[in-house]
Amino acid sequence: MTTNTPKAHPSRAELGRSLISDGALSPDWAPAFAAVPRAAFLPGLMWPFDMDTARSIAVSRADGPAAWQAYAESDAPVVTQWDDGRHIGTEPGEVPTSSASMTGVVFRMLRDLDVRPGHRALEIGTGTGWNAALLAHRLGAENVVTVEVDGTVAESARAALERFGLPVRVVHGDGFRGHPEDAPYDRIIATCGLRSIPFAWVRQCRPGAVIVTPWGTHYSNADAVARLVVADDGGSASGRFTGPVEFMKLRAQRLPPVVHGAYVTGSVAEGDESSTAVTEAEFVGERFASQRFALGLRVRDCCQVVAEKRDGARPVWFYGLTDRSWACVQFRDGDTARVWQSGPRRLWDEAEAAHRWWVGRGEPDHARFGLTVTPEGRRAWLDDPADSWPV
Repeated sequence: MTTNTPKAHPSRAELGRSLISDGALSPDWAPAFAAVPRAAFLPGLMWPFDMDTARSIAVSRADGPAAWQAYAESDAPVVTQWDDGRHIGTEPGEVPTSSASMTGVVFRMLRDLDVRPGHRALEIGTGTGWNAALLAHRLGAENVVTVEVDGTVAESARAALERFGLPVRVVHGDGFRGHPEDAPYDRIIATCGLRSIPFAWVRQCRPGAVIVTPWGTHYSNADAVARLVVADDGGSASGRFTGPVEFMKLRAQRLPPVVHGAYVTGSVAEGDESSTAVTEAEFVGERFASQRFALGLRVRDCCQVVAEKRDGARPVWFYGLTDRSWACVQFRDGDTARVWQSGPRRLWDEAEAAHRWWVGRGEPDHARFGLTVTPEGRRAWLDDPADSWPV
């Protein structure tokens, strides 16, 4: 367990100045940042993600108060629950299931939300309660409702909000259905990743309301923040993405782990072999670059797994989610990539075609893509909402 103060983490005041400088913390949110510290909503035992070691570490306020405070006031994401609450002990669990997001991400999404005095806001995913407290500082606690699926997490957040003097209404329930009892809302914000945005949220909004939510496909964890505006007739919500994020998924929309052996029963040699001129750098890209997100919009019902690179080789796997089709492209330094495919779908052919499409349109970043939600489903678009396709 870490007890030493992380030297790389700035003070809260320094963090605030840094967030303002890079545009994450807008002037209208600066008073809330100053008045509502994240530390007031974090548990005594938490697991911040240490940027130096790229892993979650246990930090206890009782054992190392200086380290705990430094992480609490940092821009690091902090896990507050593992394995849906089944986890015991101080070592990290298997799957993080509740957290306090990076401070910069929190305020970028609040900036996108564009709240105004008098607005009523619904939050999906209470977590620690900090995000709800920030909203309550701007709008008044009586104008904020937050929904949390985990009863223990909801109760902890409710207690923290009351201690801090911002008694937001915390609802223990399924955020996917929203909270129609207190509708209509002027703003809805989700703090969990979605694969399907429910039209129930749109129905619970006033015309012109704004919905801000992380969204992506099962292709990868490379999500983006969607900022949707509800149409005047309430029949749809549409808008662009504002930037890349990675969030824990809404529990009802988690993808079960892909079992490799259920697809590939022997070796890749059982698949049809070919090659590709696409390079690893071109296809995989940087972690928060736009191509994984873009390819997920074009290759439906597919999960991509990028394996670790060893001895100059990196395999990238593709698994069909509606059948047992699979593909593998093996990138190797200094050599042409080899490809194997099997099943009714040619998944690598689809992925390669999607990559060509992305390159052919100038390698668009997240902000050129958009999403439209209607009662019939979701459609993605590039530049023009009229030229869309189902996702």
